[in-house]
Amino acid sequence: MVRVAHRGAPVAARENTLPSFRAAVLAGADAVELDVRLTRDGVPVVLHDRTLERLWGHRVAVPALSRARLARLAPDVPALAEALAATRAVRTLIDLPDPAAVTAAVAAVREADAADRVYYCGGPLAMRRLRAADPSAELALTWDRAAPVRPTLLSEVKPRWLNYGFGLLTPELVTRVHADGRLVSAWTVDRVRTMHRLAAMGVDSITTNHITRLVQVLGPGPAGGPPAEGREG
Repeated sequence: MVRVAHRGAPVAARENTLPSFRAAVLAGADAVELDVRLTRDGVPVVLHDRTLERLWGHRVAVPALSRARLARLAPDVPALAEALAATRAVRTLIDLPDPAAVTAAVAAVREADAADRVYYCGGPLAMRRLRAADPSAELALTWDRAAPVRPTLLSEVKPRWLNYGFGLLTPELVTRVHADGRLVSAWTVDRVRTMHRLAAMGVDSITTNHITRLVQVLGPGPAGGPPAEGREG
């Protein structure tokens, strides 16, 4: 079971910031999930939302800001290169909510010499672009519906993981994905009872906002693994 820290440790520090990532590593995460978007001048930065409104109170979109302007409005938003340095002790799962950031994210990972410890996740468009940009990358295709993934999409993307919202998972689905030679990851799981239930199903990775809780429930695990997106209600 891979323990994935969703946006770091958001109960300890603001999500997707260096203190949050460091707290997740100290708590025993096997992998840290983070989100990447692109500034107006092409710098990949770590932020989930398209705008700064929710976390920073500014109604402005990230793609409209230069890196310098973003740093003035939201000084704790790190560049991807900074985040990769902070998470070097564990695997890093890069979620790509904006497919336009794929090329810059892959370039930043290569420049940081971090390709051997990075996973990527996202929807079909982002993962198609990622597969084209890096044919050897390890991918987790995020899937948020009950319908099976199309065989043509699986053939094109070649994901190692299928990344499901936890409410979609059943023992039968987990068994079927494993039979097809893929691993199953679940997001975003914060309740202890749900953690136990998914572990009993045989899922291979759980993403959580409460990484300390997950480590306490399941014990320390092996390093390596993928992703997440979403929030448990």
